[in-house]
Amino acid sequence: MTKTIKHIIICLLTFWTTEILASPQMPDYVIFGKDTIATYNLILEQYLQRLDSAETEQLFGLTFREGASFNCWRGYQAIYQIENNSLFLIDIINCGELRNGKIDKSQSNEKMKSIFGEKLKNGKVFIDWFDGYINFPLNDEVIRWDGVFYTIFAREKVLTIKNGLVEREEDFDNYIDDPKRIDRRDKSKISDLLFKKLKKAKWKNPDEFDCSETYFVTIDENGVVSKVRMALSDEQIDEYYDQDEFNFCIDKMTTALRDLKFDIILDKGKPISEDIYIEIWIEDNGKIKNWTN
Repeated sequence: MTKTIKHIIICLLTFWTTEILASPQMPDYVIFGKDTIATYNLILEQYLQRLDSAETEQLFGLTFREGASFNCWRGYQAIYQIENNSLFLIDIINCGELRNGKIDKSQSNEKMKSIFGEKLKNGKVFIDWFDGYINFPLNDEVIRWDGVFYTIFAREKVLTIKNGLVEREEDFDNYIDDPKRIDRRDKSKISDLLFKKLKKAKWKNPDEFDCSETYFVTIDENGVVSKVRMALSDEQIDEYYDQDEFNFCIDKMTTALRDLKFDIILDKGKPISEDIYIEIWIEDNGKIKNWTN
């Protein structure tokens, strides 16, 4: 089987399984002041997985529970409340129950009692075991979304929690828009921008090295291309490429892209890096084509 056919099969299988399994997930909720806000922090799930992770089937790191739908793998939604700078769990509801406008408080109370026992007091549980963050949007602009659950909003509020107590409350802007840099809001367009830059390079070479391959291009915390790697395992690279050809392709890609400067994306106020997938095809005459799906 040729290298190209193998890559096509892998891409088709990846696309098929992703379309079936990577369903957008319903969020949990946190009551903060007078607002009930969607949050994408799996606080209760972390606790449940510590209890029964060895006995339950895992799917993308979430517990797939009996009767769960594809957009609610956990089989429940949790509602939290910040009260007196403390984090409480106040409800465990069926998927979509809050959206339908009515919560079965009796059923919710039974679920919490079965999990937390005597920790349930006055209809709520103090989440004293949790250290981490609760973040929720301050606007509707989404900068990054993993297609399932994790979301970065352009503006968000972040609560830093220690032993269930709110230590800090901060508002963050997660996108630095620099008119001198390349706009990075729409991740789906970045591979096309990379390709336009690669198209200017001369790919025909005297050694007839073939750089037709899938790559991951890393845009780092500073908004510059810091790394290029093939989307292959070390074993596949050893099988398909000799060292000179491999080095030529990586160096060619890196050199062609190194002058690009993108806007900076942050998560909870901290700059992040991300990998951009790109697939190219080089014809014998050196003409490059964009095969990125």
